[in-house]
Amino acid sequence: MVLKVFFPSCCSSAESGILIGRWISEQNSAVVLAVVHFPFIPAQVKQYLSEVQRATKVNVSVLGSWSNSKQEKEESLSKFLEDLGTIFAHEPWIQISKEGDSKFWSCSTLQKHSNNPKEEEIILVYYDQRKVMLSHLHPPLDTATSTDHTTDDTSKLSAIFDTVARSKVLFMTDRYDDGPIKLTHWQSDGVEASIIVELLKQAAVPVCVLLTFLLSLIAGVCRSRVLKVWPLSFLWSKLSTCEQLGHRLQHLQLISSNKKAQTQAQLMRKANIFVSLLIDVALGILLMSWLYRKNRIGHLADALVPVADHVAEELQDLLQWLMGAPAGLKMNRALDQVLGRFFLYHIHLWISYIHLLSPFIEMILWYVGLSACLGLTVALCILSDIIALLTFHIYCFYVYGARLYCLKIYGLSSLWRLFRGKKWNVLRQRVDSCSYDLDQLFIGTLLFTILLFLLPTTALYYLVFTLLRLLVVIVQGVIHLLVDLIDSLPLYSIILRLCRSYRLAAGVKFRVLEQQDGKPLRLLMQINPLSYSSVVRTYRLPTYSCYPKDSWTSLCKKLFLGELIYPWKHKGEKQD
Repeated sequence: MVLKVFFPSCCSSAESGILIGRWISEQNSAVVLAVVHFPFIPAQVKQYLSEVQRATKVNVSVLGSWSNSKQEKEESLSKFLEDLGTIFAHEPWIQISKEGDSKFWSCSTLQKHSNNPKEEEIILVYYDQRKVMLSHLHPPLDTATSTDHTTDDTSKLSAIFDTVARSKVLFMTDRYDDGPIKLTHWQSDGVEASIIVELLKQAAVPVCVLLTFLLSLIAGVCRSRVLKVWPLSFLWSKLSTCEQLGHRLQHLQLISSNKKAQTQAQLMRKANIFVSLLIDVALGILLMSWLYRKNRIGHLADALVPVADHVAEELQDLLQWLMGAPAGLKMNRALDQVLGRFFLYHIHLWISYIHLLSPFIEMILWYVGLSACLGLTVALCILSDIIALLTFHIYCFYVYGARLYCLKIYGLSSLWRLFRGKKWNVLRQRVDSCSYDLDQLFIGTLLFTILLFLLPTTALYYLVFTLLRLLVVIVQGVIHLLVDLIDSLPLYSIILRLCRSYRLAAGVKFRVLEQQDGKPLRLLMQINPLSYSSVVRTYRLPTYSCYPKDSWTSLCKKLFLGELIYPWKHKGEKQD
């Protein structure tokens, strides 16, 4: 049978002593956590291990002895270390000895209480204790292709990672402590800490308390009945700026909460949200500084009215073209003139509306630019809402054309069922047979003919304004894609994967070290980091979708039938 001993590489230069760690009987493996070197009292060691067990819930025990024979006078310790197996009863008793600076160690086991002791093949696995303790082992993401063997290997590795991670209390004792027990582990030369981090932790407590109080006030105002009045509630649910502000308010409440993260996933989510907020606000401040430099706000306001006039002129030219013979098509002249004049009147109203607002545009843009300090995503959402307001006349044209086209399509389909002796049963939601008299068939034929010959004129207007509306929707969609990218991208996890890849472990790999006859097999355990795509899939933050939920087939069906498409954000709809 093969015995696997996981030995921390930081203990290779430790003085002679005893090995403490966890014995995993299911895997026939021993995970060495630290070396207790001389002088020590066995009773104090047992008491210390029992305290560690109560604190960590890990079955920590004395696994064997460690002999580092740097000098000849220390060779007498080998017999004494063997006799320690009678004091610390553990089966098997592992003996590891290092002779001088040799990299080939001797490793053996003793089974004093076994009647038939068997010679076991020993594999010595070196691991970086600090990296294993700080890393988080992720299960396979593609569970459909993972086999039972892969799942079993992952569970074995997670037992080793969990043992080292939960033994954090054991690593808080360094060689500068005045306690009776001297340990050698990855922090034995001094507990790893940062003065700046500790100061930030102390300063974060009052800041979080104040921020939580302010956010609770803001959330109370948002939940008040004032915002539930019809105009305000409608605007809050339709404007993407309001949705983004509510989304960021939830993020601030989450990261300022004094509730401690219970799992690694919750901790990473908080860190990702915090970094995302910081980068979002930093980009927003950069945008704001760029806008207010060299009077760019004034230049933008001066260019906005001419651009709106140019768009209105282009729409007027388009309507004049449709009122003639567009592309040589023969249209119904009476309906064509009515629709064209109706839309031209709306364009005149729109131009008057723009010129009425022109004295206040620079002031509006000046205050809108200040909102960039809330984050780049808020500024992008405001830009999307401004585009929606500036193209509201195009949206009205699309709605008028779609309603008229939809009315004719459903009228033709209903009259077509009349010719076949059918009708739509509203109660049972199906088509049933029906008998019609001669007058009904005559009136149905007359209406069908009128609608059929008027359909090309209506369909052409609907097609043109639908294409214009889709162009506006595509521009808004690109903006919302950027917003969702900033909101959902796990920036902290990506930075962690870039700088400290071992923190996000997908698995391990073993490298065979130089061997010598008669010595145990030596392996070096190295951490395989998660791929960047797996990091994004695992830690991607939820966002509020602003796109239609329909498939491409359903979308094309709606466009063909003239049903309206609303590319607005809907409150409460999350995308993971």
